[in-house]
Amino acid sequence: MIERWQATPPASCTLPDGPPPILLLGGEPESAKAARDFAREYVGYHVPGASDDYLDSVILVTCELVTNAVRYGTEPGDSVRVTLDADDNRTRVEVQDPRRRPPQRRPESDERGRGRGLFILDALCPDAWGHTPAPFGKVVWAEVKAT
Repeated sequence: MIERWQATPPASCTLPDGPPPILLLGGEPESAKAARDFAREYVGYHVPGASDDYLDSVILVTCELVTNAVRYGTEPGDSVRVTLDADDNRTRVEVQDPRRRPPQRRPESDERGRGRGLFILDALCPDAWGHTPAPFGKVVWAEVKAT
């Protein structure tokens, strides 16, 4: 289930132009592709001069956070929320899932193709990622600096 959040604004407010900053996804593996597409569209619109390397980094970080949230933070029927905020200096990616347990490093496994997510965050967002509790679960966040 993929749902874009968009509310009807009060008469005194208007919605910003471009893609909305929030995407709700089902807790299923296919959500990673939807998250990549969402990040590409959002950053492409809000940071039109972004380099290919910067855009690729944001997409990879978004995909890793969603994959980890789906794999370790959801059960069947759960959903995750992706929130993006981008400007010329950085893009902040937040992924909320319903589980309170913080992210944990797992041994890397070539056989299972797992265990690299947090190492990728360390490489692309050194000292700029973490997690915070949320009313219903946790938010894992990362900031990709513009290059």
